Amino acid sequence: MSHTKMLRVIITSTILLLSLLLARPPPADSTGSQFGRGGSGSSSDDDVYIVYMGAANPTNLAMKEAVLGSLLESGGRQEMDILNTYSHGLSGFAARLSAKEVESIAAQPGVVSVFPDSNLQLHTTRSWDFLQDLSGSNAVPPLPASSRPDSSNVVIGIFDSGIWPEAQSFRHEGTNLSVPRGWKGTCVTAADFNETACHGTKIVGARYYISDSPRDNDGHGSHVASTAAGAAVEKASFYDGLAAGTARGGSPPAKIAVYKVCDEDDCRSRILLHAFDDAIADCVHVISMSLGSRHLKEFLEDPQAIGAFHAVEHGITVVCSAGNSGPRPSTMSNDAPWIVTVAASTVDRDFRSDILLGGGKVVKGEWIGLPDLSRSPIYPLIDGRSAKAGNVSFRAARGCKPGSLDKKKTRGKLVICDIKDEGNDGKYINQVVEVAVKGGLGVIIANNESKRVAQYLWDVPITKVGSREAAQLMAYLKTNRKPLATILQTVVMGNYTPAPEVAFFSSRGPSSKAADIIKPDVTAPGVDILAASSLGQESPNKPKGRPKSSFNIASGTSMSCPHVSGVAANIKAANPAFSPSAIKSAIMTTAFSNNNLGSRITTHTGAEATPYDLGAGEVNPRGSLNPGLVYETEITHYLRFMCYYGYDTKTVRFISKTAQSSNFSCRPNSRSSLISNLNFPSISVLLRRPNQIRTVRRVLTNVAGNGNWTYSAVVELVPCVKVKVFPTRLVFTRNGERRSYRVKISTKDGYTTNQQVVYGWITWTNPHFKVRSPFVIRSN
Repeated sequence: MSHTKMLRVIITSTILLLSLLLARPPPADSTGSQFGRGGSGSSSDDDVYIVYMGAANPTNLAMKEAVLGSLLESGGRQEMDILNTYSHGLSGFAARLSAKEVESIAAQPGVVSVFPDSNLQLHTTRSWDFLQDLSGSNAVPPLPASSRPDSSNVVIGIFDSGIWPEAQSFRHEGTNLSVPRGWKGTCVTAADFNETACHGTKIVGARYYISDSPRDNDGHGSHVASTAAGAAVEKASFYDGLAAGTARGGSPPAKIAVYKVCDEDDCRSRILLHAFDDAIADCVHVISMSLGSRHLKEFLEDPQAIGAFHAVEHGITVVCSAGNSGPRPSTMSNDAPWIVTVAASTVDRDFRSDILLGGGKVVKGEWIGLPDLSRSPIYPLIDGRSAKAGNVSFRAARGCKPGSLDKKKTRGKLVICDIKDEGNDGKYINQVVEVAVKGGLGVIIANNESKRVAQYLWDVPITKVGSREAAQLMAYLKTNRKPLATILQTVVMGNYTPAPEVAFFSSRGPSSKAADIIKPDVTAPGVDILAASSLGQESPNKPKGRPKSSFNIASGTSMSCPHVSGVAANIKAANPAFSPSAIKSAIMTTAFSNNNLGSRITTHTGAEATPYDLGAGEVNPRGSLNPGLVYETEITHYLRFMCYYGYDTKTVRFISKTAQSSNFSCRPNSRSSLISNLNFPSISVLLRRPNQIRTVRRVLTNVAGNGNWTYSAVVELVPCVKVKVFPTRLVFTRNGERRSYRVKISTKDGYTTNQQVVYGWITWTNPHFKVRSPFVIRSN
């Protein structure tokens, strides 16, 4: 493509994108609500609020109807102001309300919380083979082995941007087409989504709450769904054979139920709760949710936490992405203890787009691109500072910020944009547009330590380098009067080491709401994942003049989440009696702790990853099918958590059907430090000074069957802390038998509050099983 055409495409695309964002109409609620969609004559100052009224039992539902009735009968509201109602798994509604109405409703009987309808964010092949390699055996034993779980009766609910039903990953070949036992869902059709989308495919249900169809025009939902439960597709690849191989989901026989809750960047809290309410009534087994917000401060104002609790109380496992706001601490989304929270890690595959310098030296670059540049190094190279426009700062020019580069200095050159001091979203829109507008031929993103490559294909050639490579480029610039370079076409490098690494962008713990639990729970592949895409509307992730690929490569905890969702479906199939907490325990206690070099898993910096980076470790698809022992976290434990967190008995009873039926009460001495004693598969305690002692209790349940199972405790010690387990041996003879143990944690001389994270592992081991749990000691 000529430079003029390239420039015209970028500028036109940017203007079109901005115009679409500014012109986007308000979302419509297209299914399930018994009330209207449109606006009313109400004040433009009114906002949308969610009125949460706890569990969906007759008493709470009656109080909900009373609140709705008073709202409508007052004369200030019409039915079209009521946007969503919830009555299957939870009780409540979403409506346009004035500040005065919010205050009045919050004081009415049965109202647990009233909070604004916020906008959530989507957290956006080789991965399953890599997990197989880590285990030294098949991640899921191949057919016809009798040990392979038949997950054809398991339904995974995908809360995302919809689905492209014609994608090869959703075809029915090799899949039992019978409707799973107990399935009560439906396929809501639309003009471009008829009944055939749910017949002859893996899709058994589809609902949409936004736009006008369950169809996925974004590609995110299709990518997620195929990663969790896609059928095997041989010879799948991105453009030009990149990442070629067999694309398959974690649980290929499982069925898919689609809940379209997002459209591009529009994901409303009220809609998410509506989808939870429907999914509970539909009787899905697993919910996979690759979206969230880390700005929600209270669990009872957090739609993910609220919806997930009611789903878990109904026996549904909820798996969520941790978020892409790392590597800073306490940037987690979806941090409620009843959620399986998933971090992102790399696989042993690298996409290289190297830089060839004048003189023949090659500098390592990472990207997925299809540049038109010649291989000969005939293009002048310049850094942003040297191309600075006269009236801007050197810092702005160094990062190629909008308006920072001089057109005469930039034209016809490859430009190095140093983003060391800047945030990035993996798209580098500002840098690409600024260089292209000023006539540059290509972009080198420097000082980017994130091992995450292109989610967008630009017509401008681009690659990115880390700090070491950036230093090589700058040294070359300083020592050559006429520096030259070119960006080479992408090649795939296999057997990359070390892998996995916790991804730079993966959100970190501890939870900002409750530091007495460890989050995330586990990590899974989330970098450069090949999976199904949408053939819908035009996307930047398509080379100019070429058809859209039916597979896409994407990165984010959005991609790691469905890996664990697929594993959860397999565990449910292999162990139908497992509760959501047993499934979560199986995933955590069998996780890998080592990388493909046999060393501890690290972060992008090379430092050993802590439980706040990766939870219990890298998901182990095969080992989790038969964990030996599990930590059963009962619903009453979650109710205790709410009490210890600060909610009173009245509130907890409104929230939980279990609390109401059992006449549950919070204990008089409820306080946050007691959260550490709840039966989670991990341990977090607060010790502020040397020679301080805490003792916590855990209960293990035998799920290995009848027999003589003897386990011994192994503690991996950490400096300045003493950890003692008693008893040190546990013996089980019956399936379902429970045994408890205590952990005494004490600080030694030398322990200081300056130590950010002190951590270790407790493993119950025998010749057949290793049941491993992380622990963290916090000083503040």
